[in-house]
Amino acid sequence: MPAKKQFLLRMDPQLFAQLEHWAGDEFRSVNAQIEFLLREALKRAGRLKHEAETPKGEPAESED
Repeated sequence: MPAKKQFLLRMDPQLFAQLEHWAGDEFRSVNAQIEFLLREALKRAGRLKHEAETPKGEPAESED
């Protein structure tokens, strides 16, 4: 599995608190929640490549 890209993210403390609460409600870490939200936004915008949409361990479907 390729290593994940690490970077520093600065955000408003109130926004972080809201994300932390939301992540807890969905049994995710804040990091996983942010990644989930970004992936969903990319899907809605049509910017996520098909290969990247498949869950880990599942083969990508061919576009025949």
